[in-house]
Amino acid sequence: MAEEETGSILARTARGAFWVVAWRMMTRLIGLVSTLILVRLLAPEDFGLIALATSFAVALEACLVLGVEDQIVRAKAPGRAMYDTGFTLNLLRGLLVGVLVALVAEPAGRFFGDARLEPVLWALAASAVLSGLANIGVVDFRRNLRFEKEFALNLYPRLAGVVVTIGLAFLVRSHWALVAGILVTRVGVVGMGYAMHPFRPRLTLSAWRDLIGVSAWAWALSFTAMVKDRSESLVIGRLLGPTSVGHYAVGAEVATLPTTELVDPICRACMPGFAASRRTDEEGGRQNYLRILALLALLTLPAGIGISAVAGPVVALGFGQNWLEAVPVVVVIGLSSTLVLFGNVSGAMLNAHQRLGTLLAITLAAGVLRIGLLVVLIPAYGLTGAALAVGASLLAEHVVLVARTLGLLRMNPMRLLARLWRPAMASAAMAALLWQSGLGWAAAPAGAGPATGLLLAGMGLGAASYAVVLVALWAVSGRPDGAEADLLGLLRRLLGRLTVLRPAGSGA
Repeated sequence: MAEEETGSILARTARGAFWVVAWRMMTRLIGLVSTLILVRLLAPEDFGLIALATSFAVALEACLVLGVEDQIVRAKAPGRAMYDTGFTLNLLRGLLVGVLVALVAEPAGRFFGDARLEPVLWALAASAVLSGLANIGVVDFRRNLRFEKEFALNLYPRLAGVVVTIGLAFLVRSHWALVAGILVTRVGVVGMGYAMHPFRPRLTLSAWRDLIGVSAWAWALSFTAMVKDRSESLVIGRLLGPTSVGHYAVGAEVATLPTTELVDPICRACMPGFAASRRTDEEGGRQNYLRILALLALLTLPAGIGISAVAGPVVALGFGQNWLEAVPVVVVIGLSSTLVLFGNVSGAMLNAHQRLGTLLAITLAAGVLRIGLLVVLIPAYGLTGAALAVGASLLAEHVVLVARTLGLLRMNPMRLLARLWRPAMASAAMAALLWQSGLGWAAAPAGAGPATGLLLAGMGLGAASYAVVLVALWAVSGRPDGAEADLLGLLRRLLGRLTVLRPAGSGA
């Protein structure tokens, strides 16, 4: 239905990644500001009630992912029938989720001993049904890498929801302010979808054969990934207790910050970019894969190692002495997460090529390996054993993802290593210097002052040493085209745009 737009696919993917990361940052900022206001207006039990209710709805939605939008993104020339069938399947999914949430409303209220939970779940059931009415045509924004439109599609309803939530919280001081915000956001997304895209869906299942097989794979993959990602909390809770689950959760969140805040959002833009490359130029897709991996490695390799190195002062300063058991979790998972960027980008490539069976097999095997290692290592090493188990399973999973992607693209691994050796050596030099200086992997200081000093010294030495070694290696190599040149080009374009945006007369 939609035509391919002109211009470099890599450049459009980079712009798309910028908008996805911007949405991630904006979401964090909006959430922080609204929370700071709402905690003064609502009681903790109001937040807990909504968190409990939404956990049911989110879990059910995750278990019923169909992946029809991804299939439209992958398709070379999707016709109207595919869009209409995708809309119909999404509507049926929304109805099913809504019915299931409504069915658990009354039993859930009894089980948790809170009658307020039932009407809240009824409201969330209505929200799930509303989600099924979303305009399937907006998938063209992803297909054509127009993520700035997707940014607007999500931002304005989110702002409207926050305004409604805060306004009602002032008036009623009730958890229903939070529910109203959820509903307003959902209605806003649906309404803006029809305002921003001219497509008007019809009810039909005429193209079900093109979607049902992919939907089954997408559902199985989503469900398996959810079970795998929740497994460590369940096993740790069973073997070590809920306190250790809290320590692990905090440590893992800190350790994976480069992944959650940078790699994951960028991979959302990568999949449509890789799919566009597949439709037009296979060799271009290989080059885009290499360049994206190299550019991300330039940023996330030192970030992952750096977080691991300063885990002690970060946890002591950010969370206090009661959370020091999370330090080994940050150390181990921070190091292992340096490979996650390679696996996630490779997973986006496999997804773009519709290798969902391969992704499912790798995810399932990784989940089995993770649970097995947790059961073996936790009794011997406690929470550190849990981190080692998760770290080892992450390494195995993402190495296999990269290997399968290189095989799919018929690419010699040396082409990838040629792009990565400079940031890898610079990161290794940074790690060695931090270790030798005593600023890296040091014991957590007892006070805020020493923790701050150790953190700032470690960050300064790490950033300076990495930058110096990287620039030196690039210069010695003759300043070849690569991640360094791509990063400089991005910075020049950004500075150029800032110069253009500077008000007239503001210069000297």
